[in-house]
Amino acid sequence: MRELTEQALAPGLTARVELTVTDADTAQAVGSGDVPVLGTPRVLALAEAATVAATAGHLPDGSTTVGTRVELEHRAATSVGRTVVSHARLTAVDRRRLVFEITVTEGGQIIAEGRVERVLVDRHRFVARAGGAT
Repeated sequence: MRELTEQALAPGLTARVELTVTDADTAQAVGSGDVPVLGTPRVLALAEAATVAATAGHLPDGSTTVGTRVELEHRAATSVGRTVVSHARLTAVDRRRLVFEITVTEGGQIIAEGRVERVLVDRHRFVARAGGAT
């Protein structure tokens, strides 16, 4: 993997990802509860998708990022049929460690917020160490 340059991944990168909540996204469906509203695991997946989108096109050849730490406060329920939007902003780059602030909104109101940390890795070596095919 070539060296990470400050220009490639610098604080300030952002992305936005939307999801219209379906029955498959509910706490009931994902096993995180028994209510028919957006499940916290889906909120987290949406937040991570935004962090991945924020770095798309900025990673060195042959590399990817993997999640290593999450802090998430899921504040409000969202019913099926509503659209939620995840915003990610890269706030810090410390060698291979990337820190993102995330917010998830519905109808202009924050329903979740937190922080996601990812680490830049060599895709081939990472998959090989995990015992998978490349």
